[in-house]
Amino acid sequence: MTQKVWFASARAHGEKDNKVSKIRELFDAAGFGALVKRDDLVALKLHFGERGGDAYLRPPFVRQVVDKVKEKGGKPFLTDAATLYSGSRANAVDHIWTAAEHGFDLAVVGAPVIIADGLRSTNVSTVEINKKHFKKVRIAGDIVSADGLFALSHFKGHMQAGFGGALKNLAMGCAPPAGKRDQHGSRALTGDNCSACGSCEEVCPDKAIRVVGKRSQVDKSKCSGCGECMTVCPNKNIEFDWETEADPFGERLVEYAFGAIANKRNKVGFMNFLLSISPECDCVPWSDSSIVPDIGILASTDPVALDKASYDLVNRQQGFANSALKHSHAPGLDKFRDIWPRIDGSVQFRHAEKIGLGTAEYKLVEI
Repeated sequence: MTQKVWFASARAHGEKDNKVSKIRELFDAAGFGALVKRDDLVALKLHFGERGGDAYLRPPFVRQVVDKVKEKGGKPFLTDAATLYSGSRANAVDHIWTAAEHGFDLAVVGAPVIIADGLRSTNVSTVEINKKHFKKVRIAGDIVSADGLFALSHFKGHMQAGFGGALKNLAMGCAPPAGKRDQHGSRALTGDNCSACGSCEEVCPDKAIRVVGKRSQVDKSKCSGCGECMTVCPNKNIEFDWETEADPFGERLVEYAFGAIANKRNKVGFMNFLLSISPECDCVPWSDSSIVPDIGILASTDPVALDKASYDLVNRQQGFANSALKHSHAPGLDKFRDIWPRIDGSVQFRHAEKIGLGTAEYKLVEI
């Protein structure tokens, strides 16, 4: 069954046509108001950005959804879960400070920040899903406890999923570190181009990699596959076994997304922001330049249709020459496959349809 995906262009032509107004219009057009009942505790799941990055959602955009939920009598809170890797969001205290530094403050967004898996990621619920890779998944406790959920996602590239949108925001974002580890599965591999700088050893949260003599070595029995070593290696000496692990990773991710909303399937809405479309996840402590122009904002009650529409819209753009794109600049070419050539992001759509999370068939409706 084809699902409607509502679209608002990034273009603006007047005072009443700005992005904050369009977010409110999208909320209404997508029927999100009907998902909120009086006194519902409503999670607004977003990524607060890693310290050093700047492509995360702007707090005034999030404020519009907060206010719309309040208008319907709901009680919204902003939320995320702790990271698997070390960084500025590995525990609730650091996470909340990072959110505040990036403007997600009560006075700005009008809602509190609650880290859904608790101070040290011990607030965890087990959700039964009975799918291909997982019978049960581990989801942050306050995500499960919430009455409803809106996932507000910055659409961009991702080094292990190919792209990150609503599905990844649900899967990785709603899982505690233990659940993120379940999804990753793959292990780091080191090559012969090591300069023994020690960057990988310094950032590894599992203490699985160390420099011995003139090269780094990975203890695969400890490695959780978080990929942080790969992002900091100056010589691109660290890889993953993408040939055998890329597709299963995408499937595991989608199954976790299913589990994140399993108890509230008629109480969830999704918005993707196709703005500052960077080649890598907001988890890295930098933001590379956009690969295509700003496109707009999309909304749907189906996360699969939403991500597929977002993926297609990005690929229809003329890519920027001064970006991470190598060859696929022309409209119609797969931008994410160009940046991450060993990863087929469409695995997410196929497996999500197979397990009943949604449909990749969509009708784009512009407001």
